[in-house]
Amino acid sequence: MKQHIFVIAAILTLYSCKRDFDQPNPNAPATSVYWRTESEAISGVNAIYSTFHRSAALYSRWLFYHGILKSDEGYGSGGDIGLNNLVSFVQTDYNQNLTADTWNNLYVGVFRANQVLARVPAIPMDAALKTRLIAEAKFLRGLFYFNLTLYYATPPLVLNPSITTDAPPSSTNEQAWAQVVKDLSEAADSLPAAYTVDDIGRATKGAAYALLGKAYLQQRKYQQALDALNWLVEGAGTANYDLVSNYADNFRINTENNRESVFEIQFAFKSNENTDDDLDETRNPNPGTSIAQFLAPSPGPGGGNGIGFSDGGARRWLIDTFSAESNAVGERDTRLPVSLIFDFADERGPDFTQVYGQSYASRNLPPQGVWFRKLLNDHWKNFEGFSSPNNYRLIRYADVLLMYAECLNGLGRTAEAYQYVDRVRQRTSVNMRPLSIARPGMGQAEFLNQLKHERVLELTGEGWRWADLLRWGDLSPALSARDPEFSNFIMGRHEYYPIPQRDIDLNPNLDQNAGYR
Repeated sequence: MKQHIFVIAAILTLYSCKRDFDQPNPNAPATSVYWRTESEAISGVNAIYSTFHRSAALYSRWLFYHGILKSDEGYGSGGDIGLNNLVSFVQTDYNQNLTADTWNNLYVGVFRANQVLARVPAIPMDAALKTRLIAEAKFLRGLFYFNLTLYYATPPLVLNPSITTDAPPSSTNEQAWAQVVKDLSEAADSLPAAYTVDDIGRATKGAAYALLGKAYLQQRKYQQALDALNWLVEGAGTANYDLVSNYADNFRINTENNRESVFEIQFAFKSNENTDDDLDETRNPNPGTSIAQFLAPSPGPGGGNGIGFSDGGARRWLIDTFSAESNAVGERDTRLPVSLIFDFADERGPDFTQVYGQSYASRNLPPQGVWFRKLLNDHWKNFEGFSSPNNYRLIRYADVLLMYAECLNGLGRTAEAYQYVDRVRQRTSVNMRPLSIARPGMGQAEFLNQLKHERVLELTGEGWRWADLLRWGDLSPALSARDPEFSNFIMGRHEYYPIPQRDIDLNPNLDQNAGYR
């Protein structure tokens, strides 16, 4: 019996040596038989959205590391040595997972969008729905390339369904931004202004115009950015968007998709939330986000009631920035305790400051500890898990107003820009004095510095700080005065991540970014 087995095994081994490993998998649906119906078109677009929480590499966790912790707002405060090195600008491995896997997963999104854009036009289906789905795919591809361009500078532009022999060349930074602009402009032309209840969370015309404005502003193309944002600020979009009166409603699970939300990453709760299964992408995918588990506080050296891992913390200079100005009735800026957890989030001190249902003092949290609060769940839970259902507000209307003011100021129209900052400052629950009264008559440079301050107050811990610093040209070792990690920052190198070395090894047409060669 054993001899027969050995003979069969030998025959199979010889046969397997001649197998064509490039032949299609007969157990997987081929594109030639999949893209045929309207329902398949819808599912194909839904798969692009699902890339947002595919693994930890994108909006489940790591994009927040790139946008928040790497900036002067935050730092690596826990035991993740890879993360701590990354946000300290110490990266010798260009295949390091935090950067290489983010790159890879962004291209998964690009691949899925390309499938839709190539296959859906030929599907016989409702024409209006087809137009919308194609526009959604363009918006999403634009968003993926926005992140690739923001963090990697020169991504190859893959605009058709990929095959294994493709070897696309690196783009220039200008070419990459141009593609982002093209996708978002075309998406804005065809997307609806709003959806019915069942489709809330899909890309809208306002989302496309807002992200298009961000793309132009990131290049300091102020007139084009102003034109894109105008639809939301002075145009037809004003029927759909406005500031909510309560600032905290932008970060709570029971006030998601409100009038201030221009685009949200939609998350849902998973029953087994205590398992870190971000990487289980196919059999049991996680529809929630795990970032709260990794940013939530952990107790000090004396032990206590842990909540999360505290892998990322906030810098204490942020508290001083919020405290520099009182509101119209002489009180502290009410956005501070919404944005940050720290010992005096309640001005009476750690015995009164509430953190996940207990006092700061009783949880034995470090006296100088500061944590980002907006992505957490302590408004409804007493602990964190790996599947937060709290949506991420990627673009808020307040951000749009501040960008609009920055565009006007960049065009030398500073006096006109005041009113849009004042709208943000005078939200009912914030009630800061109008900037036009507090600081009238500012020149262009002075107003830009004020805008930098306003964006900290309004947007701390929301993931845009790195983009802001890059756009303003403020990334330098000088930031080490408030973030010691920037003592390692090398200008001309650390503004962007390296292209993963494994991709360069496989593709001779890719060039490594400057400073990493």
